[in-house]
Amino acid sequence: MTALFFNPLQEGFAEDPWTHLAEMREAEPVHPMVIGGYSLFRYDDVFAVLRDPSLSVDDSEVGFGDLARGQDLEGQEEFEDFDSLLGLDPPGHTRVRRLVSKAFTPRTIEALRPRIEEMVDQSLDRMAAAGRAEVVGELAFPLPFDVISEMLGMPESDKHQIRDWSGAIVKTLDPILTDEEMTAAFTANNLLNAHLAEVIEWKRANPADDLLTVLIEAEDEGDRLSAKELRDQVNLLFVAGHETTVNLIGTGLWEMLRHPEQREELSADDSLDAGAIDELLRFVSPVQISRRITVDDIEMRGVKIPARSFVQTWLASANRDPEKFGETANELDIRRGDAGQHVSFGSGIHYCLGASLAKLEAQAAIGRFIRRFPNAQVVGEPKWNGRMNLRGLDELVVDVG
Repeated sequence: MTALFFNPLQEGFAEDPWTHLAEMREAEPVHPMVIGGYSLFRYDDVFAVLRDPSLSVDDSEVGFGDLARGQDLEGQEEFEDFDSLLGLDPPGHTRVRRLVSKAFTPRTIEALRPRIEEMVDQSLDRMAAAGRAEVVGELAFPLPFDVISEMLGMPESDKHQIRDWSGAIVKTLDPILTDEEMTAAFTANNLLNAHLAEVIEWKRANPADDLLTVLIEAEDEGDRLSAKELRDQVNLLFVAGHETTVNLIGTGLWEMLRHPEQREELSADDSLDAGAIDELLRFVSPVQISRRITVDDIEMRGVKIPARSFVQTWLASANRDPEKFGETANELDIRRGDAGQHVSFGSGIHYCLGASLAKLEAQAAIGRFIRRFPNAQVVGEPKWNGRMNLRGLDELVVDVG
């Protein structure tokens, strides 16, 4: 069988990646990429790689072109090293995660439920008054941003600026960027870092009952986060953590509105909320790709992947793999029993620390929207953000009745 040319930049991929991913999953599940490295498409391979402790997430372990290219762009400020959990291997990862996790306990997250539901209801009230809503801009985007801002105790006046910076930075999670996108991301990252450093110093002098104070004061046997480590984790919360939840809520609502029988079931039974969100996480895959770097040579399905290779695990493909989820893998079923085995939050030691918060926000936003507006109808076609990795909607207009 002739190997397919995998091209996630082709027209229509953002709207429908599933057809192309299915072709790759069947024809060449371990695929050498034109830009270097390898892509994996089957659930078993993706799951094994995500959980393999011998693999790295430190980009310095591989000669990956975009990072080096970004350093050479004319007039570009030097890109500061980013020591977030996304790019740390043990033992550094173990240490930082242990400290950061003190601010993300199950009790802390569950205590946010009343406030999150209040925020959602305020947005829904405004939608009801208007009769028509653009749900990405009015609900999916502001909810997770406002939640994390309140949790951190960030100044209200900073929100719009941070939104602009995070929107530019998040493009670096795509495997292919233009020079213009790289320059904008590097500039935004350095501006955001400078801003966060100022906020953190102010918070040290003015502690409060908020997440940023908890992170500043987090201690484990005398160990604390350095100023740079603290700044980078806050940066990560705004950039990767926020954008993924926006996509889950936006595309999740889009899919529920496209599947009226599923919407009716959810509307009638709020006990389905948790399972429905796991199924939507599986079905829409708000994060399409997660990367690893090989430290030694490995072999997958007879293909040798050399040491220091960049490996893209296609979470979106794994989540629709019929070998894992059966013949109905391409169908939305909020009662699916094994939906929670999706890999949308990764797996292993790098499993997303904010998973429970994202699920809580999505349960509140999607469940309450569906029950508040049982006859909501999409107006026109949604607009996609065009991102290869953090795939989601930029605009979804809905008549709410």
